[in-house]
Amino acid sequence: MDRKKIWNITKVLLKVLVTVVLIYYVFQKIDVNEVKKLFLASHIGYIVLAFLLYFLSQVASSWRLKSFLNNIGLNLKFGFNFRLYLLGMFYNVFLPGGIGGDGYKVYLLRRKFKLPTKNILLALFFDRLSGLWAIGFIGVLLIIFIPKIDIPLTWPLIALVAGTSVYFIILRKFFKEYTGNFFITHFKAGLVQSLQILAVICILLSQDFDGKFAPYLFSFLMSSIIGIINVGIAGLGVKDVFMAHAADVFDIQAGLAVFISFTFWFISVAASLPGVWFVYRSREFEPLPNKEEADAVENDIDESVSLHDNSL
Repeated sequence: MDRKKIWNITKVLLKVLVTVVLIYYVFQKIDVNEVKKLFLASHIGYIVLAFLLYFLSQVASSWRLKSFLNNIGLNLKFGFNFRLYLLGMFYNVFLPGGIGGDGYKVYLLRRKFKLPTKNILLALFFDRLSGLWAIGFIGVLLIIFIPKIDIPLTWPLIALVAGTSVYFIILRKFFKEYTGNFFITHFKAGLVQSLQILAVICILLSQDFDGKFAPYLFSFLMSSIIGIINVGIAGLGVKDVFMAHAADVFDIQAGLAVFISFTFWFISVAASLPGVWFVYRSREFEPLPNKEEADAVENDIDESVSLHDNSL
């Protein structure tokens, strides 16, 4: 067994171990029985609606990615792009030891359209960056409705305008070729996050919730940023720890906060299942990368990231 295969297996085992430790830690902070009761008491109709809203957010996300790929000359058909997006979702959730969803997109798009790895990778990077902007945008708006954050209302609004302006100026000055149609792509980013916020609202409504939504929604958005730290299985554990601690900060129900996090994770996993068709049944994206090609993609991605970091 070569070193690369041993390392891939080790990464998966470490992710599983970290996930178990994080979940154990969460259940030391909250009442497990309370979360169990919330799951059993859920109104299934709202959970189904939350799933549909999340799935729509992934449709919108693939639409957003298509716009960024258009900026580098890849005018993909919506259907092809969405099917590739579904495959990437499946890779990210169910094949954590491989090259990952983004890695496979780089592999296939490079093979099919003969574009440099760095161009494709940067398009994917700015796609994700627009998502972070949308989280920040909605998060700042939610701050206004959270009494625990006791600051003048003008501060978050000034931060919103100033931050967006600086973000826009930097992108247009240094990365103009990757950020065409700025307002359209970032509208799509806002749409993605708005649909996910609506999904969280449905999860809350599944518990007949009639309290203040803003603290839960803000905590959820911030947990999405923390979830970028890819140490668990598909983000499981990291977000839950954050939500458990957010309960202390914003005076919200810890059990309900963790219930939101767990339920959203289950929904995201379920939404990733259609990608299995393109891995094991459909031949549309064949051939899948073999070991040597997967290694080459990972190496190219590492080199591209290093080059990009050095240019900052």
